[in-house]
Amino acid sequence: MNKEVILQDLGLKDYKETWEYQEQIFKETLDIKIKNRREDAQLVTPNHFLFVEHPHVYTLGKSGDMQNLLVDEKQLKEKNATFYKINRGGDITYHGPGQIVGYPILDLDNFFTDIHKYLRLLEEMVILTLHEYGLKAERSKGETGVWLDVGTPFARKICAMGVRASRWVTMHGFALNVNTDLGYFDLMIPCGIKDKAVTSLNVELGQKEVSMEEVKEKLLKHFKVLFEAELK
Repeated sequence: MNKEVILQDLGLKDYKETWEYQEQIFKETLDIKIKNRREDAQLVTPNHFLFVEHPHVYTLGKSGDMQNLLVDEKQLKEKNATFYKINRGGDITYHGPGQIVGYPILDLDNFFTDIHKYLRLLEEMVILTLHEYGLKAERSKGETGVWLDVGTPFARKICAMGVRASRWVTMHGFALNVNTDLGYFDLMIPCGIKDKAVTSLNVELGQKEVSMEEVKEKLLKHFKVLFEAELK
């Protein structure tokens, strides 16, 4: 089992370019697994963790409803935003500056073969990180992601998640709102859920800006413990 994880911070990068880069890594890992199976080889599969910030973009998962995007192409252009249909699970999601997006491309054969556990550990990584800022973050039953004030009229989502997996190799991941312009969420029905608000870390803390690098460090600290991983 290889529990080394190659960490890359891509900075601010176009969604489509990043998606293609993910697909490239994903395919390379799958090709190794197929070769191992066909040729009874013992090649080690790599694990990757990508951090990125995207320019304004809306993405729609395989099971998503196009009606959850509330603007047309012209209005998207006016907002300097783009739109893509993609191959992850989940409905519509927004990505933009001030949001930490994480794409773990892991071979779960190196860790555990359980997608449900994988998602719960990603959520736990975010929950533990937010606890360090004094926020009581938690899961909402039947809804992937991380929330605040679950079960109250003030329930609001702070981190969205959507993953894809094939032969236990994962891609896509999570999007944590840190200093995000929440106005962009008004142009969609977030994840297709009409009665829940969206929030960000800086809003919850009453700060103009929270250090993105500090949040990333905390996320990685918890990721290493939860996945018993070694970052390189």
